[in-house]
Amino acid sequence: MKIGFIGLGNVGGKLAGSLLRNGLDLTVRDLSRDAAQPCLEAGAHWGESPARMMATADAVITCLPTPAASAEVLEADDGLLSTMAPGKIWMEMSTTDEAEVRRLGAKVVALGGEPVDCPVSGGCHRAGTGNISIFAGCERSTFERILPLLTTMGRRILHTGPLGSASILKVITNYLATANLVSCCEAMVTARAAGLDLNTTWEAMRISSGNSFVHETESQVILNGSRDISFTMDLVRKDIGLFQAIADRCGVPVELNPVMVEIFRDGEARYGAREWSPNIIRRLEDATGLSILASGFPAEMVDDEPEEPGYEVIPKGRD
Repeated sequence: MKIGFIGLGNVGGKLAGSLLRNGLDLTVRDLSRDAAQPCLEAGAHWGESPARMMATADAVITCLPTPAASAEVLEADDGLLSTMAPGKIWMEMSTTDEAEVRRLGAKVVALGGEPVDCPVSGGCHRAGTGNISIFAGCERSTFERILPLLTTMGRRILHTGPLGSASILKVITNYLATANLVSCCEAMVTARAAGLDLNTTWEAMRISSGNSFVHETESQVILNGSRDISFTMDLVRKDIGLFQAIADRCGVPVELNPVMVEIFRDGEARYGAREWSPNIIRRLEDATGLSILASGFPAEMVDDEPEEPGYEVIPKGRD
C-alpha cells in the first residue's frame, strides 16, 4: 500500500515516522521542507503537490493545524480532490470540526473515494512510539481496509461510527483534557499556598481518586518548569472552541467550557499564542507570587512502553 502524508508537525512527523519504521512506502509533504527532512532521510519520498500524491498513492493522510488548512489541501487547484478516484482513501488525522470533515468527505465520496476522520489521542510522546490511540469514523468496509495501517501508527484503534463521529469524540476528549489541566493547575497552586510539599502533592494526586492521564503527564513538566508537552495555547483554544460549537449546535448549555475559553484567551494575550499549554499555570503563579516547581520531574515526557502491535478496541457492551 502506497501512502501519502501531508503535515509533519509535532504529531504528524511522529506518525509518519512510525509508518517508515515499519517499512511502508511513504511520500511526505509539508510547507516546510525542513520539517520533512527526518522522514526523507529515513527513506520517504518528497511529494511535489497534494494532487501528485493522491494520483500515485492508495491513501493520503492529512495532519494539519486547522480545518482551513485541510480544506486548502483538498480543494486547491492542485489539491487532493483534483486527482481523487474510485477506491482511493483520504484519512484526516487533524483535530477538526465534524461538519467540515463531512463537507469535504461528501466531495471525496462524489468522486468515488473513501473518507475517514481518524484523529489521535494520548500525547505526542506516544505518537512517536506507535502506542497512541486512534479514533476512526468511516464506513465499516473502509475501516477494515485501513485497520492494518492504523495499527502500524497506533496501539488502540476504535471504530467510532460514520464519518465525523471520530472528530466529535476527539474534541470531547480534548475538552476533558483541558478541564483536567486547569484543575490540576489550581490544585497544585492551592497546595503550595497552603504550605504543602509539591512532590508529596503530586504523589497524593497520582494515587488517589484525583488522578488522571493529564496529571501523570502534564503535571510533571509543569513541576519541572519546562512546561513542554508539545502542544500550544492556541491549539487548546481551537479545540475547546470546536467543543463549544458542537455543544451550541446540539443545544447543550455547557457551563465549564466557556470559562476555559476565557482562561486560554487570557493566557494567549499574556504569554503568546505559541506558548506551551501547561504554562497556563503562570496565570496563578503571577497572581499569587508562588513558583510551582519541584525536583525530580522530567523536562519532557518519554513513552517507556515498548512498541507493540495495535489492535481494535471493541466498545463495552458490543459483540
